[in-house]
Amino acid sequence: MITVERSLFVALPVGDLLAYLEDFGRTEEWDPGTVRCVRIDEGPVRPGATWRNTSSFRGRTTELVYRLETREPAHLVFVGENSKVTATDDLLFEAQSATVTRLTYRASLRFKGLARLATPLLRAEFERLADQVMARLPSVLAERLP
Repeated sequence: MITVERSLFVALPVGDLLAYLEDFGRTEEWDPGTVRCVRIDEGPVRPGATWRNTSSFRGRTTELVYRLETREPAHLVFVGENSKVTATDDLLFEAQSATVTRLTYRASLRFKGLARLATPLLRAEFERLADQVMARLPSVLAERLP
């Protein structure tokens, strides 16, 4: 399994940041690996909501269906799956003040079958992708949220 974790401070209250990130379809805006992410069910965003995420990695395109597993006032967990991998995105929100939130983003990938053999070779690339997400997210939030 590969797990990468990053933290950053965002000039937004916890509630505003969580409201933005709970819609996994917005990963197109802040995750450089996401090509497309579309909600495949209807209704309010709540545990059980699902999205079809198309990502590009190492020149290949892959699809995972993500499900919102946990939605708490300071915690979101999304789990994506296909035949080769289970991906978990775990986001923790900690108020530093009324207008600043510390976001801790942990992404875990558990490869299945023969794909597990590639795990040690892919760690550095996932670390780099996590760095790109953390570099891009603040500017996207500044553009999208007041």
